Amino acid sequence: MDGERSGWRRPVTFFRDGGGLPALHPRVAPKARLVTGNEPAKPSRELELARRGPLRNVTRPMHVILLGPQRLQPILNQAVADVDRKVGARGHLAVVTAGWEERELEIQELDEHVGGRARNLEIYHRVEDIFAKDPELLLAMRQRHDALRELQELYRVRLLHQVAAVTELAARPGRADLRQAAQAAALGAVRTLDAEHLDAAQHIHADFERRFVPSERPHVQRHQREIAHVLQECSILCIAGGHVGVLLHRLRLFDVLGLHGKRPIIAWSAGAMVCTERVVLFHDSPPQGQGSAEAYEFGFGCIPGVVALPHARRRLELDDPQRVARLAQRFAPSRAIALDERTRVDWDGKRLTVQPGTRGLHADGSVREGAA
Repeated sequence: MDGERSGWRRPVTFFRDGGGLPALHPRVAPKARLVTGNEPAKPSRELELARRGPLRNVTRPMHVILLGPQRLQPILNQAVADVDRKVGARGHLAVVTAGWEERELEIQELDEHVGGRARNLEIYHRVEDIFAKDPELLLAMRQRHDALRELQELYRVRLLHQVAAVTELAARPGRADLRQAAQAAALGAVRTLDAEHLDAAQHIHADFERRFVPSERPHVQRHQREIAHVLQECSILCIAGGHVGVLLHRLRLFDVLGLHGKRPIIAWSAGAMVCTERVVLFHDSPPQGQGSAEAYEFGFGCIPGVVALPHARRRLELDDPQRVARLAQRFAPSRAIALDERTRVDWDGKRLTVQPGTRGLHADGSVREGAA
């Protein structure tokens, strides 16, 4: 994390938070093999689960743009101009800065950058207002938060041992065919663990929503109506970065993406992460703990087949082919894309376009332009 805290360019926060503690449901592992990176992407079983959980009703937008960090070299205005031309409209921009938490309202720089078109949905402050008026929901969300955190911790204990096995096997001498088969099986075990964890976290959310039905609570409904009114006047939804868990959970509480419908979305940093099918936390050299990427939760699935990796140049050892290959293989068939400054990925509802200068992490250990 760098120390920058001002305005709309607050850096994404990769925090160790999430999880829950229902019984894990046994799952069939994805086929254990090392992928080459030359195969077409096929829907994986763990991604199919997103259609059965709390996010199943999200409508996939007709146009989604993911950007890298906007702190030093912002290109949001260029993306907005491109969408304006594509849809033939130039309305207001609905802005979500909930990931900035208490600094959510500090959007002056952002608003100037987009020509005064920003309309802040104030998602973070709306939830704080609900907490003050609905103590039962506040307590329930705290309990869900605690359960999710514990689940993430339990998952992390298991993950560290399984990732260590993959790493150790890769370095062992001996017959290559036997070693590769063992490594593929170990990687399959990691993929299964990731899928189990995502499934368990999803069950926690489903149980919370079944028991407390946030969408039927008066204070939530009031804010939803106000959000819907603002969205009616906006042509594009812009989702900034910050605290990825806060952003994901508070967007979900109000069903913001459902209210927005099929209109375009532009998202960056943690905002880009929540728009994908799976949110993956990563840092090869964190200040504390081991540097193993972690599955966190299902995202909203606005853009298919992508694992968004903001600040990849700073957070990943991209000059280590073995680490790059393991990360790319682990989350295949999704494409691991490094979202650094001035990078961009477009989804037009049918095709994914990785813009020049945007690099993918490939199963052969290379990092080069184009998705893996």
